[in-house]
This record gives sequence, structure tokens and C-alpha cells, in this order.
Amino acid sequence: MGTKAKVGREQSLLFTSVILCSLALGSGTVFTPEPEVRVAENKPAKLSCSYSGFSSPRPPSYEDRVTFSHSGITFHSVTRKDTGTYTCMVSDEGGNTYGEASVQLLVLVPPSKPTVSIPSSATIGSRAVLTCSEQDGSPPSEYYWFRDGVLMPTEPKSSRAFSNSSYTLNHKTGELVFDPVSGSDTGEYTCQAQNGYGTPVRSDPLRMEAAELNVGGIVAAVLVTLILLGVLIFGIWFAYSRGYFDRMKKGTANKKVIYSQATARSEGEFRQTSSFLV
Repeated sequence: MGTKAKVGREQSLLFTSVILCSLALGSGTVFTPEPEVRVAENKPAKLSCSYSGFSSPRPPSYEDRVTFSHSGITFHSVTRKDTGTYTCMVSDEGGNTYGEASVQLLVLVPPSKPTVSIPSSATIGSRAVLTCSEQDGSPPSEYYWFRDGVLMPTEPKSSRAFSNSSYTLNHKTGELVFDPVSGSDTGEYTCQAQNGYGTPVRSDPLRMEAAELNVGGIVAAVLVTLILLGVLIFGIWFAYSRGYFDRMKKGTANKKVIYSQATARSEGEFRQTSSFLV
């Protein structure tokens, strides 16, 4: 009986653990000696697939940059888009004997320079959020923050240098949250991205100032507003007390308009037919 082999691919942009290393149905068995393969971008990679209980499997063509063999597939040069879970499936023509094995391919790409968002100033007692991210690293990068060149610990109370700060740091998302901001949080902040491959990369440093709430400025603004409102009210009262509004009313009341009916006139005779008086 003739047999055939199929090599399938399941794309996954995130790292996932391999659930199945080998599976045997009927009398055929398919397995992989290397369920996880890590290789640098633009380098060759081989995904091994072994079997027993089948005779002369025939793998189909895939792409020019991939070579198939009875022992698996070989990428001549992988790219970050090739990261994913690959499944090798083997069955006979009748479908009575079937087996498959999965291989996780992780293409290694060093992180790029991270982009940060840091407020230039934050009010003491308020909440401040600093963010950091980069898009190229594979596997995804983890993020670490530095203040004035000193690495910030995950737990601030574990370090004397940061014991007066209150913050949470997420190494996966790169988010640093001060809640609340304290006076000691003033400083120059830098974010570092690293994923275990290549050299860790830092962002440009940016400074954040922790400032007290400007109570004096708020009080001064309120006082100026009250003074302007008082001047306006006084002006209205002064005009009213001097009778300005009464004169305006009288001036309007003294204006009269007189209309008269048109009278008959002979041809060539001119006569005023209406008049008005202000």
C-alpha cells in the first residue's frame, strides 16, 4: 500500500509551549527529537520529524527557501515571520495509520531602541504613568527602568535608594506607575529592553520633576477673579445710583413718531402727506 506525508504549519507570533511531541495512531508513529528550535534571524534552521510504521512517505513542495526530506524540513534562511508551531503529519493513503509531531520554531531577533513616554512634571500626591515599548524583539522583550542611572527594583521598599517611592513596575508591558508621586521621584529616567538575545538597548533619558501643588497660584487666581467681579458689580451699582439707567429710559420714552393720513390733491399740487417727530 502506498503512503504519503504532509507537513503543515500553524502560525503563532507569540511563544507557546509544545503540547504534543509525538502521537501514534494505528501502527505508525511520528515524533521529533527536538520539539523546540531557536535560531537567529537570517540563519538556516532544521525542523526534524522522524517516523516509524510508514513506507516511503512523499513530502510535498513548500517554498523555494525550504527543503523537505524524510527527516524533516530545512529553512535556508529564516525570518521573524517564520516564528511559530510547525506540525509534521504522516498517514497512509487509506487513512488507517496516522501520526503527527509538533515543533516550535522561535526566530531570535535582538530588541530595537525602545520608545518611552515620560511626563516632564508630576504633582506630588497624584498618579503618574511612564511607558516603554519596542516592536522588533523576538522573543518579546522585558523592560527595566533606571532612575539617574540606578536600576529600579521591582519592589521599591527592598532598596534604600527607592524606599521613599511608591510604584509598581511591569517588566512584560514596560509600564511604570507612581501612585502616589513623592518628592523623591524627581530624576532622569531611562528604559532598557532586553530579550536574552543580542545586546540590551536603552532609551534616551528623560527627566521628570515631582512638584508640589501650587496652592499660592490657585489662591491668587481666585482673588483676581473676585476683584474683577467686585469691580463689575460696583460699576453697575454706581451707574444705577447716578440715574444713568433712568435717563436712558426717559430718552427712549420721549421719542415720538407722528403719522398722518394721505389727503386727496389735485394734479400738480404738492402737499406733505406724512410727517414724523423725534
